[in-house]
Amino acid sequence: MNYIDKKKIADTISKHFSNIDPSEIESYLEIPPSEIDFNYALPCYRLAKTEKKPPNIIAKELKEKLKDIDYLENIQVSGPYLNFKVKPRFILESIFESREDYGRIEQIHKKKQKDKKRIVIEYPSPNTNKPLHFGHIRNMLLGKSLSNLLIYLGNTVFQVNLNNDRGIHICKSMLAYKKWGEDKQPNKKSDHFVGDFYVKYNEMAAKNPSLEEEAYELLRNWENGNKDTIKLWRKMNDWALKGHKETYEKLSISFDKEYFESNLYLKGKEIVLEGLNNGIFERLQDGAIIARFKADYNLDDKILIRSDGTSIYITQDIYLAFQKKKDFNFDTSIYIVGDEQIQHFKWLFAILELLGFKANNYHLSYGMINLPSGKMKSREGTVVDADDIIEEIEQLAYLEVDKRYEHLAKSEKIKRAEIIGLAALSFYILKYNPTKGFVFKPDESISFEGETGPYIQYCYARIESIIQKSELPISLDIHWELFQHEKENSLIKQMIYFPEIIKTAEKTYNIHLIPQYLLSLCQTFNSFYTSCQVISEDKELEKARLLLIKCVQIIIKIGLTILGIETLDKM
Repeated sequence: MNYIDKKKIADTISKHFSNIDPSEIESYLEIPPSEIDFNYALPCYRLAKTEKKPPNIIAKELKEKLKDIDYLENIQVSGPYLNFKVKPRFILESIFESREDYGRIEQIHKKKQKDKKRIVIEYPSPNTNKPLHFGHIRNMLLGKSLSNLLIYLGNTVFQVNLNNDRGIHICKSMLAYKKWGEDKQPNKKSDHFVGDFYVKYNEMAAKNPSLEEEAYELLRNWENGNKDTIKLWRKMNDWALKGHKETYEKLSISFDKEYFESNLYLKGKEIVLEGLNNGIFERLQDGAIIARFKADYNLDDKILIRSDGTSIYITQDIYLAFQKKKDFNFDTSIYIVGDEQIQHFKWLFAILELLGFKANNYHLSYGMINLPSGKMKSREGTVVDADDIIEEIEQLAYLEVDKRYEHLAKSEKIKRAEIIGLAALSFYILKYNPTKGFVFKPDESISFEGETGPYIQYCYARIESIIQKSELPISLDIHWELFQHEKENSLIKQMIYFPEIIKTAEKTYNIHLIPQYLLSLCQTFNSFYTSCQVISEDKELEKARLLLIKCVQIIIKIGLTILGIETLDKM
């Protein structure tokens, strides 16, 4: 198979330079503006110092050396730039023959396979005193899609969850149930039932501040192993965890291992004390243990154990890092946690480094999602439950499906609404750079037009409809010279960049690059579809354009699958 990607082009060019590595050439290659009809441009001024020649001379000489390369055409010098195109045949052959492997084509065709990495991704780490909230949806979608991407590229990924199942916030829900729950069983989704008592506690504590001391007394009873307290704690935690699991299942999320704060919170002390004995940490006059950082860390010192001997939250994270390493022997550990915890993870990673912890650690932070004013208020008035958002989107999707497909059975409408609703929610959230906050607009997210998941699904289904309407087989046996229309060439040009997008998303953990690419590809496809008729009396042209749109469909399928979004053949 004639596979082509950016790396192969760089390898070809680098053979004509004795002192320049292919990876360096690859980093120099630029994508010209969309209005310029070339796939890549090489800025030869980047080579001038090494080659000791003017950039335009380097470009002219390289043009002569590349003119016989079978997959290149239209090689032109423009000042210090060497511009060139990859022949459409080589691009479409790469896609059509690779199919679902096109996004990882470099790995598939490497003589030496890339080193597979073992990666642990920790998310969403909820509290077990209430339902998952809207912020957890962004967290979970990032965790799931990043896992999909890394697995797609051959890595071994372990998805783990830390349940924050102890502490004063848990005891507040327990106290409210103890006082006003009347030993009732859940009469609704069980995590919402537990969450109602957390709300009840806050309402009552506002009137009676002494309740806080009662909650702390309950916490002390829990820490001392009081049987009745432990029994109540287990019952309410089980309810919360059961409800959380139902939400995970709605989003097709499961974990390789779940950890529980109640099993960890005391154990980090041993590691800290060992670090103290080894001179890594320091004991203060009041008995507290502190980590002091050198100037190059640019961090404030951090207390690890209080003067009364109790541990703090970071202590358990230290222990969990070592435990995950023992459980999975990973190369990289990724924590998906909101940007309010950026400082916490700077401290954690610095402390692990001081302790000689051997692994790469990465905090994938994300910003807050807001809702339009007045939309979907929660019971507390500030935080929106994840289940409410999912239900709202599915209802909006059902209305759209019911309007468009009146002939379908209700069960089929519900099934489609679930698929389209999840696509709307997932795509709208994942298209944003995780570091940025944004306003989630439910009505906009479900639209079949615009920058939405249903728009991408509809594009996929439209291509399937055209393919089904045509009676011609799709193959590489076409007349390649028929691709003359500028809209065809714009579409072909864009498709060569997909493996590069996938590679960059993996390297940077920027999953939003994939939905942004899919939007651009589908917009280019629709521009092509408006200008170029696929089903045609000219059967050779029809065959060529069928191959073209099939390649678009292959890429859409890969991208949506990584994002955790199903495709529909009919919409």
